[in-house]
Amino acid sequence: MTAAVVPSSRPVVARRSGASLPAQVGLEVRKSLSTRSGVALVAAAVLIAPAAMAIAAASSTEHLDSATGPVVVTGMLSVLVLIALGVLSTAGEWTHGSVQTTYLLEPRRSRVLAAKALAVAAVGATVAALAATLAFGVLALLEPSMSFDGVVRAVLVVGVGGAAFALIGAGAGAALGNTPGALTGVYLVNLGVLPLLQTFKPALADNIDPGNAVLNLAMGDEQAQSITILAVWVAVALVAGAVMTRRRAVQ
Repeated sequence: MTAAVVPSSRPVVARRSGASLPAQVGLEVRKSLSTRSGVALVAAAVLIAPAAMAIAAASSTEHLDSATGPVVVTGMLSVLVLIALGVLSTAGEWTHGSVQTTYLLEPRRSRVLAAKALAVAAVGATVAALAATLAFGVLALLEPSMSFDGVVRAVLVVGVGGAAFALIGAGAGAALGNTPGALTGVYLVNLGVLPLLQTFKPALADNIDPGNAVLNLAMGDEQAQSITILAVWVAVALVAGAVMTRRRAVQ
C-alpha cells in the first residue's frame, strides 16, 4: 500500500541563478580590458606619468628637494586618463547598445552598477599606483640624490586618486548614458571650470577641487577636508548614476 504524500506547507523560495557579485566584478574588469579602447586607455594611463616625469626631469635645471610632489603631479596625469575608463564602463554600454544583454543577464540595475563601480575602482587604483611607481623609478634614475621620503605614501595616494576619478567617470557615464557627452562634461569641469576657479576664486576651488585633494593627501595637508572632497565627488556621481540608470528605459 502506497503512503499518501502530504504537500508541504513551507513556501517555495525561488533562488536567483545569476552570478555572484565577485563574479560580476571580475566580468566587468574583463569587459573593461577586453576592448581596444579600454586597452589603449590603460596603456596611456600607465605610460603617461613616467613619460612626463622623464621629460620634466631631463629638462629641469633646478634641483628638487623631495620626490613626493613630482610623483603626485605626474601621477595625476594618469588619474585624469582613468576618468575615461570609468565613463566607458557605464556610458559605453548605452552608447553601443550592449546594455540590453547586460540587463538581460542581470536585471537588477543597482547590482550591475555596483559591480561596475567596484571593477573600475580596482582597475583605477592598480593602474594609477603602477604609473606612479614607474614615474618614481624614472626620477630615481635621473635624480638619485633626491630625497625619496614620503614616496610610498604618494604612490598609495595616487592609487586612491585613480580609484576615485574612475568612479567619478563611471557615475557620470551612468547618469548621462552617452559616452561623448559624459567625457566632455567631466573633462570640461576638471580641466576647464576648476582651473578657472583656481585663478579667480582660489578659496572656493580649494574646497571643491578633487585634484588638489589628492595632492594635499599625498603631502599630508588638510587630510580630513581632502578625504571629504573626494568622498563627496564619488558619492554624488554614483548616486546620480544610480538614479538616472533606474529611470532610463532600455531600448
